[in-house]
Amino acid sequence: MTRRFEELDWQQTPIGEVSLRRRREPSLGVEVHEVKLGDEYLMSSLFTVAEVELARLGLAALPEGPLDVVVGGLGLGYTAHAVLQDQRVRSLVVVDFLDAVIGWHRRGLLPLSEALTGDPRCRFVHGDFFALTDGGAGYGPADAVLVDIDHSPRHLLHPGNGGFYTVAGLRRLAGHLRPGGVFGLWSDDPPDEAFTATLSEVFAGVRASVVTFDNPLLRRTSANTVYTAVRSP
Repeated sequence: MTRRFEELDWQQTPIGEVSLRRRREPSLGVEVHEVKLGDEYLMSSLFTVAEVELARLGLAALPEGPLDVVVGGLGLGYTAHAVLQDQRVRSLVVVDFLDAVIGWHRRGLLPLSEALTGDPRCRFVHGDFFALTDGGAGYGPADAVLVDIDHSPRHLLHPGNGGFYTVAGLRRLAGHLRPGGVFGLWSDDPPDEAFTATLSEVFAGVRASVVTFDNPLLRRTSANTVYTAVRSP
């Protein structure tokens, strides 16, 4: 039987104290994995619908494969795992700033760890996704770049990430995409008209999709946003 609460790992990182916890949620009778940055909750395995939809919506906009995909932000692994469910995917590079998070998966501490580490198409990269995007040879060329790092384009984990969400930053991102490639972004906020307009200055076919899911803790429906945008051929 799973313990009511267990801290699986705790590490000091460049952005603060990061911990991985596993607990039993008595009201639902399920095991929950959570990541905290200091006292702030970053992610929970209770709420992964939008992370999966980030992969599904992003890849749905692409033609037949083979596809090379980059995911910015490993986290609990749900976006990466959903990417690998698409048989068109030839390769997946997952970039995470925190070596601790990559280590959790390599140690098999999370439910999807073995599926990711055991798939030869998947490769983890320890690095700053935003710095790699700014660099000319950071990654790619890719058919899709899917990002789940900040809470939203306005609510950042670090102020230095802000340049990515500008026209100049998105143009640098587009340079890593093949013609017709897709940029996808997860956001915890409702659709942002200003950011959608910024995307439209760089990409075609810009969409902001509201993804709803049941929130049993709040006993209501919650929502995230998934932005998708296509580089012109």
